[in-house]
Amino acid sequence: MVTKTASGAGIVSWGTYLPYWRLQRAAIAAVLGSGPGKGARAVASYDEDTTTLGVEAARRALATAPAAPQDFLFSTPAPGYLDKTSATVVHAALGLGRDCGAYDFCGAPRSAVGTVLMALSAAPARRTLAVVSDLRTGLAGGAEERDTGDGGVAFLCGPDGAVAELIGRGAASDEFLDRWRVPGEPDSHVWEERFGEEMYVPLAREAFADALKSAGVTENDVDHGIVAGLHTRAVKAVTAGLGVAKGTVVPDLSVSVGNLGAAQAGLALADVLERAVPGQVVVVLSLADGADALVLRTTEALTAAQAARRAAAVPSVAEQVASGRDDLSYAAFLTWRGQLHREPPRRPDPERPGAPIVHRSEGWKYAFAASTCSACGFRHMPPTRVCLSCRAIDQMRPERLADVGGTVATFTIDHLAYSLSPPVIGVIVDFDGGGRYRCELTDAAADELSIGDRVVMTFRRIYTAQGVHNYFWKARPAGPIGGSSNGE
Repeated sequence: MVTKTASGAGIVSWGTYLPYWRLQRAAIAAVLGSGPGKGARAVASYDEDTTTLGVEAARRALATAPAAPQDFLFSTPAPGYLDKTSATVVHAALGLGRDCGAYDFCGAPRSAVGTVLMALSAAPARRTLAVVSDLRTGLAGGAEERDTGDGGVAFLCGPDGAVAELIGRGAASDEFLDRWRVPGEPDSHVWEERFGEEMYVPLAREAFADALKSAGVTENDVDHGIVAGLHTRAVKAVTAGLGVAKGTVVPDLSVSVGNLGAAQAGLALADVLERAVPGQVVVVLSLADGADALVLRTTEALTAAQAARRAAAVPSVAEQVASGRDDLSYAAFLTWRGQLHREPPRRPDPERPGAPIVHRSEGWKYAFAASTCSACGFRHMPPTRVCLSCRAIDQMRPERLADVGGTVATFTIDHLAYSLSPPVIGVIVDFDGGGRYRCELTDAAADELSIGDRVVMTFRRIYTAQGVHNYFWKARPAGPIGGSSNGE
């Protein structure tokens, strides 16, 4: 262990999001007749995409952040939009200020490492939020479908109060064909595994050695070693040859939730930050079209940050891994991924949202901001100019309710409404502190819902029409996945 240091610039806070649903690998085998497989993979719901995954991870990173970010960087290999910035959607959902820049860094999984490095490089001067999310699919019966998973991670980097500082890094790049997907293709192609292993192992050794030299530490100083990448054989070979002390290498979470691709290294780093103590050295080694190694050292601020997260009921990686629902059917998974086209409900197809209308209601639609009357305190959802209680006009102040919990007042079950996962559950929510709103309930089973249940809000993709994604907020049951609502 190296000498403990006071906190300076670096990672200030972090957040992770693993979807509620799990697909057992045995469920795939039961249908396709392949080997049984062990464990499960995390599955984004039918109303989630990489944008919504990023929103949920970022909300958890900002839950205990000392200040809002000044810049926002969003990276994913599966963006919701091309030729339009997805980062601005996340920016709006988080309620960030207009002076906060929002930028996409999309493409291959290695872009994720570059995004986090940019945030760390900017940390001495500006608070920068880096968010990485990935949604992996793969062809039916293939290793990509079976072994990967979905999720998002977020790191807020800033000049003060860092829980982990970047003290060294190394990189090794080479052009070779390992994994590829051309625009318009839904699934990746993979070259023969032995070739990839031969290419990755020496690159990883170079990056690892350079990073340790840059940081001025040795293999014996490493307390937590993370090796991540989509090439399974290469990751195993590199892990076996790291040369660090036994027990240093962080356990692989892919058996429980799958390999999250671009977000895998970040998920493992977040898990370490939730268990580490001040003064420890953490090495993150990512294999993706080359190798990148980051050496971080935890600071005295880590203990207080961990306590703040517990007090705010921010779910840890371990809690999310343990609390996912594991009875998703393989048919539902294929339907959500668009590989099984089933008969839709007999309702009209949804219409594309209008750009002017959406922009005028941006505060409500994306930030879920109600209006509260300054004269009498009555809360209105959606926002309005005239108070329904005292009739005051234009005396409203916006109030963000995305992070406020509520209680189910009543609910309905609709078996005919358009949905990839019928039936649709409509709930009327009474929010803590006032305000009532009717919305959809997601990540829930109709026969398990009761009046009086606690719910929290989550950002989801309602539908897509003519290439336009319609995002809004839904309720979801409060608990380890959703996090405790205010008042609990």
